[in-house]
Amino acid sequence: MAWRGGVLLSYLLRGRRGGSGSSSLHSFNQPSLDGAPRSQTPTPRPPPATMPDLYYMAASPPCRSVLLTAKAVGVELNLKKVDVMGGEHMKPEFLEINFQHTIPTLVDGNIKLWESRAICSYLASQYGKDDSLYPNNPRARCIVDARLNFDMGTLYHRFTDYAFPAMRGQKPDPANLEKLKEALGWLNRFLTEYTFAAGNKVTIADHCLISSVSTIEAIGIELDEYTRIVKWMKRCKIAMPGYKEANVDGAEMIGSFLKQKFEELKVEVNP
Repeated sequence: MAWRGGVLLSYLLRGRRGGSGSSSLHSFNQPSLDGAPRSQTPTPRPPPATMPDLYYMAASPPCRSVLLTAKAVGVELNLKKVDVMGGEHMKPEFLEINFQHTIPTLVDGNIKLWESRAICSYLASQYGKDDSLYPNNPRARCIVDARLNFDMGTLYHRFTDYAFPAMRGQKPDPANLEKLKEALGWLNRFLTEYTFAAGNKVTIADHCLISSVSTIEAIGIELDEYTRIVKWMKRCKIAMPGYKEANVDGAEMIGSFLKQKFEELKVEVNP
């Protein structure tokens, strides 16, 4: 079920028996016979006493995944734009918050957190009305974790390997485009069994993956051959609160920038 080492270890440590771990993966997403949801529904936590700060840049896919999760749980963020191109992330006041000088960075009370997927899981766990976005059931959560790892280590990683050299005026390697398309093919296969990336409900895995895929589409890569991805994207646009505000505008921003770079470098993304 879970083949990446870290995901498998997390699954085993959370236990295969007892509590929520005793139900099947399918039971997380399917209603019981009486129509009640099978996933655990913890008592919702109160809203934060003060609005969490999010240091971000709208064009960044990882930042947009956090914005989507915040919209889904209904948490309003105090958005603080960071001009990475202008070097604001290297200023002493930001380094005091995040010595790795990366975005997104979340500050919620005494919590200082970076790495977008960790922020998404924190927001879903801390402020979610139930566990649907990041399930408590180990059999369901391990699939969400696997998709998050796939996005970080494969899909988004291959996207940056291909596209980001253009930001530095370097022509992208066509071999990296083929690797990116291979990763898209794998995502297309993941969507064979479920309506969304990790089940039949939206999870934070969808927030992260849609941020990556919408950016891939925005730079001009055609997705028509990945029919399940195309259908999944349409479902995400409908199912995710604030989708346009949280994701579309930023994707178009980076898409327009990279398309211009590709044109200057005479790059053909659909040879």
